[in-house]
Amino acid sequence: MNAPFRICFVCTGNICRSPMAESVVRAHLAEDGLDGVVEVDSAGTGGWHEGDGADPRTVAVLRAGGYPHAHTARQFHASWFDHLDLVIALDSGHLRELRGLAPTEQDAAKVRLLRSYEKGAAAAAGPGRLPRSPSGFTDDLDVPDPYYGGFDGFEECLEMIESASEGLLAAVRDALAARGVITARTPEHDGSPGVREPNRPRNKERT
Repeated sequence: MNAPFRICFVCTGNICRSPMAESVVRAHLAEDGLDGVVEVDSAGTGGWHEGDGADPRTVAVLRAGGYPHAHTARQFHASWFDHLDLVIALDSGHLRELRGLAPTEQDAAKVRLLRSYEKGAAAAAGPGRLPRSPSGFTDDLDVPDPYYGGFDGFEECLEMIESASEGLLAAVRDALAARGVITARTPEHDGSPGVREPNRPRNKERT
């Protein structure tokens, strides 16, 4: 069965940031009982690493955080816009490139910066709407590329992704509720949004 809502996270080579975001958001969707209605994947703007696994440091950070992970890198193609609801860019350079690839203005509007969903962004957009990315392509909302740095850069990326994922998931829930796919949450209801019982929380590895 094809999921009614599809998200693709995009970074440069699809071995560091975007597979990290894919794993984090997929795990939270499963915990929230939305993994059957939201499909998540990732890609890179370039094809240098096609067929490779994720960077070992990405795998290590995800494993330490308790996130399940399996990945094969691939390159994003403009033809994918047709079946995607959201294309999430990890930095402003990806945002520009992806919007330049978009065949239509409607497709370009699907491209958003991940960190535009940090706390407050979804609430400002209003119920049932997805927040727009900043129009100025500012670097302030970038998830920086950790590839040429140390392990701490990967840990920082994970923290940024986790921080933004809450707002992204709230916006996706609102969009699904607006389509009638799930029931809207109320202030009295903090559980699963009417799809099925959420999975048990994952266990983080102890270090």
